[in-house]
Amino acid sequence: MPPLSRCIAYLIGLAFASAQSCPDYLDCALEPHGPLSGGRYNLSYQRPTYECRTIHIADVDAETEAIKGRIADPDLRQLFGNAYPNTLDTAVKWKGYANGTDEELTFLITGDAMWLRDSSNQMQSYLPNLVPSTKNSSLASLYRGVINLQARYLLTSPYCNSFQPPVESGIPPANNTSASDDTVHPTYNNQSVFECKYELDSLAAFLEISTNYWQSTNDTAFFGKYSWAGAVEAVLDVADAMRTPTYAANGSVLASPYTFTRETTRATETLANDGIGNPVQNGTGLIRSAFRPSDDATIYQLFIPANMMFARYLVTAADIVDALGSHDALCKRMRDMSCELRQAITKHGIVDVPGHGQVYAYEIDGYGSQNIMDDANIPSLLSAPFLGYLDRTDPIYQSTRSLILSAQNSYFMRGPVLSAVGGPHNGPGYAWPMASIVRIFTSDDDEEILGQLGMILSSTDGLGLIHESVNSFNGSDWTRQW
Repeated sequence: MPPLSRCIAYLIGLAFASAQSCPDYLDCALEPHGPLSGGRYNLSYQRPTYECRTIHIADVDAETEAIKGRIADPDLRQLFGNAYPNTLDTAVKWKGYANGTDEELTFLITGDAMWLRDSSNQMQSYLPNLVPSTKNSSLASLYRGVINLQARYLLTSPYCNSFQPPVESGIPPANNTSASDDTVHPTYNNQSVFECKYELDSLAAFLEISTNYWQSTNDTAFFGKYSWAGAVEAVLDVADAMRTPTYAANGSVLASPYTFTRETTRATETLANDGIGNPVQNGTGLIRSAFRPSDDATIYQLFIPANMMFARYLVTAADIVDALGSHDALCKRMRDMSCELRQAITKHGIVDVPGHGQVYAYEIDGYGSQNIMDDANIPSLLSAPFLGYLDRTDPIYQSTRSLILSAQNSYFMRGPVLSAVGGPHNGPGYAWPMASIVRIFTSDDDEEILGQLGMILSSTDGLGLIHESVNSFNGSDWTRQW
């Protein structure tokens, strides 16, 4: 072997050995580590050692330290320092290039797979640090890799929500035992798809991360280089197809573009009526969603928060298409659909609730049935201003917010540990800190903001990480370390 080849082989082997010697963060995050914060809650330090972090972005590390330097409370400083860089520390499973090209790819995981929604949300945390850069080691490169890989997934399996590693990574596909007996139409390949729950918000998430990157970098050329426009076309084709109602004008049952059944003991893990879901009326103009962002099945498929999110990001993604040029029909199609959805949400998604007046329903079916609640997962009704669909001072939003944050919402959890919106994914009694964070983002009330921040800070069980959900009455009973 030539000297240079031996050197490269040695370096690759050294990197692999280092990765192999790193402990599983899932296990590490279950235990406290020093140095402790020294504050009231004495929170644990939870960042992996430098060599075990999955990627290093100097700008984010510098920003993390700068913000920590401005936080006086030692517990809050520790929590921020653990949580803010966590995606970069633990979730960039692989970064590289598509075979034989310069197309950047980033496999960004939540658990064992890459979810369209989650990978977009994970990157959103770093928007303040996103600046134009052609460097492979930059945050901009990481963003481009996520967008390119999402586009690839959408071109092959646009109804699916989570995906396996790209073949270029050499990482073997994960075994999803929960999905092994799923019956799904359209069919998919489990070598590239981890799970295939159709969620409208997953399609919106692709438009969202595209918007975020473009507005921060003005890098229009990137969107014309690979398969982004084709992926947008695929997204719109699914959205149009999922406007199909249950019945034709003559009463016959129409073939649903998507069906899903799973052998399960949980009602939220499968769809009613042999996989088509509960009936949906014709003529609303809204887009069906089989599942919610929590991955739980919708009760009524006209899921308002996802339609809000899709309408909002159609417009900004259309601006990218417009800037590219030569895609006039696609641009018009996107803007027209956004306008239609906004009109449909206003006409069908606003309902009257005694004691609260006009509010946004969580789900409807077009027949008059409506689900008055909210779930912690984004998009939610609570998050509508955070998503940019409306202003937080909007009177109907304020009425909706008042209802959501009250006992009138069947999934608003109240207790001494954490009072926040939860959801059926973990069930009654479990409040989600995510909902507290969204509540902070949608408030200008200092007392409300400080109250929610205090509850988040006190509900980590000393670990210094923000849990998925926490028992409102028992801070030591929580789901997922982070």
